[in-house]
Amino acid sequence: MVPDVSTGSDSCGLIAYLFGPGRRDEHTNPHIVAAWNMAGAPDPGRDPAATYSQLAKRLDHHVDLRTRELGGKKPPQHVWHCPVRTAPGDRYLTDAEWAEVTRRVVHATGIAPEGDERACRWIAVRHADDHIHIMATTVRADGRRPRTHQDGRRAQAECRRIEAEFGLRRLKSGDLTAPRTPTGAERAKAERQGQSVTARHWLRERAYAVAAAVHTEADYFTVLQSLGIKVKTRLGPESGDVIGYSLAAPGDTNSAGEPIWYGGSKLAPDLSINRLRERLPDQEVTDGPRFAADPAEPWQHTITAIQTAHFALDSDDHAAAQAHLAAFGDALYNIASASPGPHRAELRAAASAFNRARRSATRADHDAATALRQAAKELAYASNEPGRLAIALLFATVYLARAAATWHEQRGHEQQAAAAEEAFLHLQAGYQQAAAPALVELAHRAPRAATASRFEQDVRAALPDHADRILTDPTWTALTTTLAQAETDGHNPRRLLAEVGTQRELDSAERPAEVLTWRIAAQPNRRTQAARRQSAISGTSARSATPRHPATPVAKRPEERSRHR
Repeated sequence: MVPDVSTGSDSCGLIAYLFGPGRRDEHTNPHIVAAWNMAGAPDPGRDPAATYSQLAKRLDHHVDLRTRELGGKKPPQHVWHCPVRTAPGDRYLTDAEWAEVTRRVVHATGIAPEGDERACRWIAVRHADDHIHIMATTVRADGRRPRTHQDGRRAQAECRRIEAEFGLRRLKSGDLTAPRTPTGAERAKAERQGQSVTARHWLRERAYAVAAAVHTEADYFTVLQSLGIKVKTRLGPESGDVIGYSLAAPGDTNSAGEPIWYGGSKLAPDLSINRLRERLPDQEVTDGPRFAADPAEPWQHTITAIQTAHFALDSDDHAAAQAHLAAFGDALYNIASASPGPHRAELRAAASAFNRARRSATRADHDAATALRQAAKELAYASNEPGRLAIALLFATVYLARAAATWHEQRGHEQQAAAAEEAFLHLQAGYQQAAAPALVELAHRAPRAATASRFEQDVRAALPDHADRILTDPTWTALTTTLAQAETDGHNPRRLLAEVGTQRELDSAERPAEVLTWRIAAQPNRRTQAARRQSAISGTSARSATPRHPATPVAKRPEERSRHR
């Protein structure tokens, strides 16, 4: 059972919608199922003589009195609106049951506490089988405003109790950090236009993906506009600084042909301008070139940062853990965009699903997750996908998503835990699609029997407690190929096995050889690193022997600047 509290200022407009045919003639038999006073509430759905204006006048009675006291100024946002919908698959409630639901919700939210004769006036209208609309005017008989602080949270808590008592599907409790659910009108419009998602959802996904890839606030708005999205910023009256923004999807207009705008915070709480600024500096600050000399570096950096995120989730620093979850959400978008292949669809679905898991009521310390966020941004500019490293990265994301689900579950974050689990399933499916042919290919390139026998001795020496399970793992042959490649890259196989074998997940892994394969694949090429260090030393020596001249700034060509966006 889902309540959705909002406020407005147009009583007549809301009443006309509730008792009208609906935006696509979906309303059937509109009528009042409960009211502050059934005898005093005209019902335009059942009484032909009752009008919308009569009902609005009765509801607005105390509002009008208060307006006169204020010299003709109506209290702001005095219309309270709360649709309550049963979950798909639930039985349909009777009018009497919906009346009980209504009385309990208006009591729980402070609109009309039970036994309070001076409470606000309210009605509940049913015009469909699966939901009602509760409408109230928020001025009490004594002229005061009701105490509706955290009314959405209280309505949700009461609905959880009602579900248990009425035998309905038990939904996950929220913490008011979820994005707004698309309205019925938005869903109907998307359906008419043949779109699979609403404009609100489409904009939210694009905003998250762009925020994950860009380095500055200015780039965020520039890239959104390059995608055809309209951007409108709100400036402070004195400072002239951006204090808010709204987005409009291409072609999404109202009946007058005007763009339909969605504020950043209305798309998702962490897409507000203030939350974005916690993750994006006003001006770009970089410690080095955005394009790595070694194409493998962005993937290796992200794998290392994801491994570090595990320690944050295991710590007592909840703010740091929450920051790593937010950064991981960004990383998933960039991993999906940098990973061509049939598994990309699963990765995109994982990024979308994890959006609900990336935030909670715990405030994030974003500075604690700078390494993961910056490493993930490198992937947005990665020149290519370096084969096994990409699979090793997917393998790391699978385990972090499962750890995120556990972290949320331990703290009672039901919606976030469910979202992280959904992301885990998508990542697992994507990993399996990418890894299966790669493991087969590694097995086909297995080293000679003598080399494999030597690696077996290395396993028994480095990981004696796990050796039998590793050597009987179906992917053991693939691991021997990976060890041979690591040896060619300058690693000592026995030392490397001991190092990667002490990391997490090996004890509980069904296929420990597969775990070791991708951990080893993520290790940097030591020969390449040594050559680069030698080159840097040689370059430094050459520069020191050359007379210095004042640096002359060189303007980048337009195409070079665009690549750095």
